[in-house]
Amino acid sequence: MKVLVLSTMVPFVHGGAEELFDHLVLNLRRQGHEAEGMRIPFTWHPAEGLIEEMLIARQLRLYNVDRVIALKFPAYMVPWHDKVLWLLHQFRQAYDLLDAGQSNIPDTPRGQEILSAIRAGDALAFREARRIHTNAPITSRRLKRYNGFDSSVLRPPLNDPELFTGGESEGYILATGRVNAGKRQALLVRALRHAPGLRLVVAGPPDRPEDAEALRRLAAEEGVEDRVTLDLRFLPRAELARLVNGALAVAYLPYDEDSLGYCTMEAFQAAKPVITSTDSGGVLDIVRDRDNGLIAPPEPEELGAAMAALAADPALARRYGRAGRGAMEDAGLDWPTTIERLVA
Repeated sequence: MKVLVLSTMVPFVHGGAEELFDHLVLNLRRQGHEAEGMRIPFTWHPAEGLIEEMLIARQLRLYNVDRVIALKFPAYMVPWHDKVLWLLHQFRQAYDLLDAGQSNIPDTPRGQEILSAIRAGDALAFREARRIHTNAPITSRRLKRYNGFDSSVLRPPLNDPELFTGGESEGYILATGRVNAGKRQALLVRALRHAPGLRLVVAGPPDRPEDAEALRRLAAEEGVEDRVTLDLRFLPRAELARLVNGALAVAYLPYDEDSLGYCTMEAFQAAKPVITSTDSGGVLDIVRDRDNGLIAPPEPEELGAAMAALAADPALARRYGRAGRGAMEDAGLDWPTTIERLVA
């Protein structure tokens, strides 16, 4: 089968969605399919340009393809008669983030036109799809609530699990993934004031230069720059795995994440406990408080206490980490099964 994977791209931004895209194409080929990937350049700023972004996707014409697998807005709007959606998320600023007051769409007559266009375009794309899978239960619930469409959950497998072998703790808390306000690495920097002597390593690419500068400035303002290592770049997988394998614990605090998160899965594969927050969304589908990690309110003092608790009791951290590896094994996620469902 000739399979075309469709997604979007912001040049020089690489995160979990981009990793999923790359490995989906790779594993389609491993399962004997002819597969190619196409990423459409996309930007959500300014919001006034979103209608034009949707029109670009809608006007694309495909040829010589059997199955399209589309991942993200607005790539899933590209017309094709045999299209399966593996929905990572809608344009959330038109849905739940709008309700939460975190949308970039202005509260103006033009903003209402943009909202109406996004929702109408989504409805058309979802109706056209042969099937809709989502990456997590929270995504399926959001799709049903806001758009009225049913879907099945198909969680992404971990990429390169053989790299995350675990190892002795080197005593630091690790925060991986893209660096931006939504991932809330700043909360961890603030939390260090409530975890004396503990080291924090933040390793991942910033979405914008301003995100990196804000984190550096905050560490200085909080007086913890001597205990924070900021490795703000896209790390090769081997380097990332080395950091995970040497961590005491991994802290991952996204706001209302759609999925388990690669950061969580990598930590558990390496038998490292995960510290997360009560409002971190899909991460909470696998992280269990005081079983395989710690869940705290998104407040610096509470998070600092969680980090300090694991640092004070390494045996407890190891026990939580082993439980996390067990949770990954129980999830039974693998690429051959995933590909079979996508091409069925």
